[in-house]
Amino acid sequence: MNNVKKRRLLLNKIILVLSTLSALLGLFFLFWILITLFLKGVGSLSFSLFTNDLVDGGLRNLIFGQFVMAFLATIIGVPLGMIAGIYLREYGYGKYANMIRDLSDIMMSAPSIVIGAFVFAVFVVPFGSINGWAGAIALAIMLIPIVVSTTDNMLSLVPKELREAGIALGGSKHKVILDIILKAAKVGLMTGVLLAFARVIGETAPLLFTSGTNSFWTTNLNNAFPSLTVSIYNLANFPTDKARDLAWAASFILTTIVLVINLTGRFIIRKRKIK
Repeated sequence: MNNVKKRRLLLNKIILVLSTLSALLGLFFLFWILITLFLKGVGSLSFSLFTNDLVDGGLRNLIFGQFVMAFLATIIGVPLGMIAGIYLREYGYGKYANMIRDLSDIMMSAPSIVIGAFVFAVFVVPFGSINGWAGAIALAIMLIPIVVSTTDNMLSLVPKELREAGIALGGSKHKVILDIILKAAKVGLMTGVLLAFARVIGETAPLLFTSGTNSFWTTNLNNAFPSLTVSIYNLANFPTDKARDLAWAASFILTTIVLVINLTGRFIIRKRKIK
């Protein structure tokens, strides 16, 4: 018995050491990437990046275009994702609901370039050219399963007693959901939307052949639309140092945006837990 206990303790120590080393290795590469981005990106920053378009050596139109497509994706994806999440938690039961959850999980892990290829075939080829709408739709398709999963999980945390109390007071099912359950889960839902937004705003692959990019300022979504991520990819492959410096600056700005959104979401979650 003592030998079995010793083997278990030894195995536990080995797994603990391996887990710690894996975590440290992951953190090492994370900080390496962030430090490299900081050193390369900060050195390339200038005020003109935010006042000029790409054609004039700036990033103004690219930042604007990236936010527009991510915002449109949020407008399209959040309502659909929340409705699906509400259905799964409040109305869906049995194998059918579990199948939808499994499909949603599969969609979350689907390669983004596959989603881009699908949108290219459906929303680009029939119209004859890449366009901003196709880019927004590709991002929305990526965003929907994230919102579905977040809504489903957040509503599951609402105590059953709140539902029963609402029904006992004479509230209908949809009234209880809208006035009680969603309000109780609003902080978690808002955090999920923020994290989903941060997820799609940094995507490149689905935009490469859906929205493309544009060096000029434009608000016309029917044509190629400015994209910060696609432009980073293009600029990094240019042979000139000026283009690569611009790519480093754009990468630093994009990373900062994603980090700020993610940290905001984490802060909201932590504040809620403290309360």
